[in-house]
Amino acid sequence: MNKRKAMVRLLPALLLVVSVGGFAAPSSAASPNSAARLPEATTAVGPQYDTTHVYVTPGAMDAFVTCWEAVFGGTHTTKVVTDVTPTPSTTVSELVLSPVGTLSVFDFRTPVPYPFGAERTGWLMSDFDKGVRRARSSGADVVVAPFDDPIGRDAVVQFPGGVNAQLYWHTKAPSYAPLETVPDNRVYLTRDSAREFLTSYLRFTGGRIVSDDRSADGGQIGVPAETYRRVAISSPFGNTVVSVTDGHLPYPFGRETTGYAVTDLGSTLHRAEVAGAKVLWGPYASRGRTSAMVQFPGGYVAELHEGDNH
Repeated sequence: MNKRKAMVRLLPALLLVVSVGGFAAPSSAASPNSAARLPEATTAVGPQYDTTHVYVTPGAMDAFVTCWEAVFGGTHTTKVVTDVTPTPSTTVSELVLSPVGTLSVFDFRTPVPYPFGAERTGWLMSDFDKGVRRARSSGADVVVAPFDDPIGRDAVVQFPGGVNAQLYWHTKAPSYAPLETVPDNRVYLTRDSAREFLTSYLRFTGGRIVSDDRSADGGQIGVPAETYRRVAISSPFGNTVVSVTDGHLPYPFGRETTGYAVTDLGSTLHRAEVAGAKVLWGPYASRGRTSAMVQFPGGYVAELHEGDNH
């Protein structure tokens, strides 16, 4: 490919304000102020820069974004067509900034290259190389080796138990207001993998266990006659809820990757249904917490909850 053709191919991506990880991210030499307040050992920048990855069914991006903003408010970037993987592919990409969380939305026009689509979130690194080293030393596998995109670098790591996350770094430093509520990264594990996952995940994120309920109400995950282990984690990367189960889960539990906190679940569910979303389960009240499972246009399933986060 000659230089002129290469520039034509790269131009749309160079104009991109969001890639597979989210907004243009700060370099290791110019991080937002939020990074300076975090523990020195972490490579996190802040939960508002960590994006849930949403892969919608083809053609459903506009419907998804419109519905999401009708429910939660927020803004979105202009759609761009680009290649966000290290091998040839094409996707429409858009970023949604909402008070309850940031989402990177993808509408692929080509088949999605493996293993993309399995990563649940994109984590902004204050220092990309350090982040990759930290992932490896914590016991995670680097399943997509670091690769360059037109505005930064990316990699995908996998924690024990098969939990994938994307690490990213961009050269242009943004500055965003903190979220009104920090979402939960929702992880489902087997009893066999829980210990190894927690050791690795806590080491990488610099997190701490907020609560560890070994007899949580199974009704929270669709099995009301049973109990399960529920571990709540807080870290500079945000909140995580780990559900340790026998895998006997009714649909759609386990399909959601993120849980969103709201102040009034009833009115939120009403807005969601009016905007075109579907309530798949709930509301279910248990131990100071009420939750529901909602499917948005494009197939994205999310947990919504009101009350005690722990």
